[in-house]
Amino acid sequence: MMESVGVYGFCGCKAKNKMKCDSRWEMTASETAPTSAYSSPARSLGDTGITPLSPSHIVNDADPDVSEQQSFLVVVAVDFGTTSSGYAYSFTKEPECIHVMRRWEGGDPGVSNQKTPTTILLTPERKFHSFGYAARDFYHDLDPNEAKQWLYLEKFKMKLHTTGDLTMDTDLTAANGKKVKALEIFAYALQYFKEQALKELSDQAGSEFENSDVRWVITVPAIWKQPAKQFMRQAAYQAGLASPENSDQLIIALEPEAASIYCRKLRLHQMIELSGKAAVNGYSGRDTVGAGFAQAKEHTRRNRQSRTFLVENVIGEIWSELEEGDKYVVVDSGGGTVDLTVHQIRLPEGHLKELYKATGGPYGSLGVDYEFEKLLCKIFGEDFIEQFKIKRPAAWVDLMIAFESRKRAAAPDRTNPLNITLPFSFIDYYKKFRGHSVEHALRKSNVDFVKWSSQGMLRMSPDAMNALFKPTIDSIIEHLRDLFQKPEVSTVKFLFLVGGFAEAPLLQQAVQAAFGDKCRIIIPQDVGLTILKGAVLFGLDPAVIKVRRSPLTYGVGVLNRYVEGKHPPEKLLVKDGTRWCTDVFDKFISADQSVALGELVKRSYTPAKPSQLVIVINIYSSEHDDVSFITDPGVKKCGTLRLDLTGTSGVAVPARREIQTLMQFGDTEIKATAVDIATSKSVKVGIDFLNY
Repeated sequence: MMESVGVYGFCGCKAKNKMKCDSRWEMTASETAPTSAYSSPARSLGDTGITPLSPSHIVNDADPDVSEQQSFLVVVAVDFGTTSSGYAYSFTKEPECIHVMRRWEGGDPGVSNQKTPTTILLTPERKFHSFGYAARDFYHDLDPNEAKQWLYLEKFKMKLHTTGDLTMDTDLTAANGKKVKALEIFAYALQYFKEQALKELSDQAGSEFENSDVRWVITVPAIWKQPAKQFMRQAAYQAGLASPENSDQLIIALEPEAASIYCRKLRLHQMIELSGKAAVNGYSGRDTVGAGFAQAKEHTRRNRQSRTFLVENVIGEIWSELEEGDKYVVVDSGGGTVDLTVHQIRLPEGHLKELYKATGGPYGSLGVDYEFEKLLCKIFGEDFIEQFKIKRPAAWVDLMIAFESRKRAAAPDRTNPLNITLPFSFIDYYKKFRGHSVEHALRKSNVDFVKWSSQGMLRMSPDAMNALFKPTIDSIIEHLRDLFQKPEVSTVKFLFLVGGFAEAPLLQQAVQAAFGDKCRIIIPQDVGLTILKGAVLFGLDPAVIKVRRSPLTYGVGVLNRYVEGKHPPEKLLVKDGTRWCTDVFDKFISADQSVALGELVKRSYTPAKPSQLVIVINIYSSEHDDVSFITDPGVKKCGTLRLDLTGTSGVAVPARREIQTLMQFGDTEIKATAVDIATSKSVKVGIDFLNY
């Protein structure tokens, strides 16, 4: 008979794993399990059980398929941002040239239109109409009553971060209050980028460019949970960028990793150093932050017409100062989230190792918008603002556009006030709603630092504007302080500040003040495009990230021999005279464990009942690493391998049939395979967080 075996972890870890379990056992009416108040999935479902083979084979090696990359003519990266989005591309024969997409139609005063707003408009019949500036401008020009029929969505990416139980059926709410499927909206947006990019590539090539020639890269925040990352992949499949059968055509890249890859290439003239440790690009940390950045932005603006960025095939000067084992932090501050990752350099190739799992939170520039909305509620009343957003949605969008351009003018040393134009319909609707004027509301509100100007504007003092930034910036600084307390982060050499929000002088100054004495703080020029350009480089060479941290613990459910005193009595299952412990979680990898790209973890199992011809292996995940049973809190099923061995009766099978289970980690997706060693029959599955 089989012994209960301990299975060792991997990555050289020899700590014995307390055996854990999921069994899937076919029971007949005459063979029922002992009754227990505890409802075990193993007893309620009629699947077949597996138990670890003794000794269990544990092999960690890289999958040979990882290096056999499909050949593509071009890599197109899509930076799908919370507030703005865009794409860039590079031909695989000219990897040193990164082309950023064509200029967008439209644009706002004081806002660079290198990317386009992440806004989408559907017709009253729920068909795709337009994206970006085109969507916003068309919506704005609609008659107010007609606008109520159209579905306008903006900043919807945050829904994937904030929804705890994300599924393929999750809804988004349009500006008019109507619900629409999130998957549809994301697929429409990605389809739009696909069509724009293919059209631009075809125009440039002078002939029709096929989608099959393109490797797509879509960026997502590193702090997103696995279901959100999978959701983005599903939306891309629906948009026709790739397919489940050709999944390698699409890479889901983590935003701070993409930034990190680009930062490796930075030359001195492509960055601004904030900290006072050394002068870079002619600026020292003692210069005002705003002055250095303004000159850099002017330099960028002059170079922008070509839209082609040369990435020299060398390591940048900053990078060349890094030695084996040196650490740096990438702070990716975008519209919705802030992502913090810690990377370590591995020489000679300069590959990257993720040293500490990605952390962060919803501390993007949207937080400043929310503070502005709270200020408006304080002055004009929450009931009015809510009604105004519903009754005059296009005017609300106008007001937030006006705020956005003034928000970008906020700076630590600013002394003159900032004027925000109120749309006429705001002033008009307020008078109808309250029976008195906007000016009267401002006088009554006791908000001293916001005045009314006779030109129909809210006049904010610089301190008032800075106060709107404070809660968000405080959250970022606090999160960074926590990170710097960790032993892995104590000797960081550089902090790279990237993402759209990194353009804000107030954030730059706060980061410099808090951490300028701990490490050198570097901002790439054209900082809002850092992730986009890094994502192209990642698509050209996905193997540049060598080691990641696993965000979850993964394992399969098995049966183990029941050991009195060790296993809980409610897990006892007696079968053909053998006492089994059910629901054991057999761990493949622990949360926060280092995983090499393409790393394979193999385990060998045998059917608990020798005559079983249908082997069902259920895969589970948990955010905790101390998991014992699949019934533990927080354990979720995320995959099923069903191996049907009927029709293999002519094959000589050993008494204890070996079923080898392999999980491949390290990419942003995880794949599992089960192989019957005797017949070589196999089945594959991708880990699925949305459909269980």
